[in-house]
Amino acid sequence: MNASTIQQNGKKDKVMGKSQKLYEKAKKIIPGGTQLLSKRPEMFLPGLWPSYYSKAKGCEVWDLDGNHYYDMGIMGIGTSVLGYANPTINKAVKKGIDNGNMCTLNAPEEVELAEKLIEIHPWAGMARFAKSGGESNTIAIRIARAFSGKDKIAFCGYHGWHDWYLSSNLNDASNLDNQLLPGLSTKGVAKNLKNTSLPFEYGNIEQFKKIVENTKDELGIVIMEVQRYKPADLDFLREIRKITSKIGAVLIFDEISSAFRFNTGGQHLLYDIVPDIAVFGKALGNGFPIGAVIGKKEIMQAAQETFISSSYWTERSGYVAAVETIKFFEKNNVAEYTMKMGNYIGKELNEIFKKYDLDIEMLMGMPSAISMLIKEKDSAILKTVFIQEMLKRGYLASTTIYVSYAHKKKVVDKYLNDAKEVFKYISNNRNNLKDLLDDEVSHSGFQRLN
Repeated sequence: MNASTIQQNGKKDKVMGKSQKLYEKAKKIIPGGTQLLSKRPEMFLPGLWPSYYSKAKGCEVWDLDGNHYYDMGIMGIGTSVLGYANPTINKAVKKGIDNGNMCTLNAPEEVELAEKLIEIHPWAGMARFAKSGGESNTIAIRIARAFSGKDKIAFCGYHGWHDWYLSSNLNDASNLDNQLLPGLSTKGVAKNLKNTSLPFEYGNIEQFKKIVENTKDELGIVIMEVQRYKPADLDFLREIRKITSKIGAVLIFDEISSAFRFNTGGQHLLYDIVPDIAVFGKALGNGFPIGAVIGKKEIMQAAQETFISSSYWTERSGYVAAVETIKFFEKNNVAEYTMKMGNYIGKELNEIFKKYDLDIEMLMGMPSAISMLIKEKDSAILKTVFIQEMLKRGYLASTTIYVSYAHKKKVVDKYLNDAKEVFKYISNNRNNLKDLLDDEVSHSGFQRLN
């Protein structure tokens, strides 16, 4: 039975399903409840979100109680751009596993993937691999520091959980608030890292120039996303490239979220703006763990002068999945499909917001990964009611939609019709939204769980 609410004596009492019961157990034995902040039920619908799945296929998900949902939300945090359990990718991975997933020797697909990424990105000469985005960025930072011989980093955007990134909040506890996740704690981060990571805002070239001026010859690395919520600011990107070249800083493009969503490969290829290093993850393996760091040969060679090594970076499944995923992208024009579908979803949702006089805007800088910007006064409550009511209608929905190749128009149109119904309901009750809640308001950002 799915978690639901029943009315008793004027109060809403929860009926917990298997998923909710398991999460209550998890919070007692796993700090933070889950391994990924973005998958915490509290980020969606505390107490009622179906925290665990038994099966996922295409854009469909079944929870532990057998309830069926369409995933019109984060789709495995943007990893599964071809859809869950894509049969082509799974077939190749199963073959690789049957032939041995781990060995004293190396998997040949590691070389095949390196060759393919360098072929797609002719400016790059070498590649290193890992299993997750955050560690891939940290590898890129280590290589850049080894090459430049300088410690200080200027960054723009979200780049993971590692010390080099979180240390920015040692300077100012709110430094990272505008970089995607607010409220990130620096507990456990060495205090002598203070003043080593300096944030700047996307599009604010004067802010970046001030960092360059203040750090003088200590700035060795600049890491940034090419874009996220708004269209790419090409003048800004070109100026960043010009300045980093002038001062001898290594420019890293973090394309963990953007690569393979605009085209086959890094988004920067569309703009002919060449970084020194680029980092990929998420869509690269369609749900199998793989992260890639590619770069100019003279810079990547610095990896041999610093210790970067891990046993499970050599396992086979991630390499096989990545090679097969790239082939699937090239054969099926996946990026074109997801961009077109994302634009359609965003346009239709904006029409719904307009129809019901809701101050909500779709952020469509990356059309296959779009987000709702809720400007209404009770934005957190509105978001929670939307998630709650869409869940009742059979959707894992949120304010972010990662569009996949598995999101076919029939499913999308069904989602849009149900979303229209929910937003009408919200509009009609905008003055008493809190009364519509069946449970707590969803969390935003990082906070400790009780």
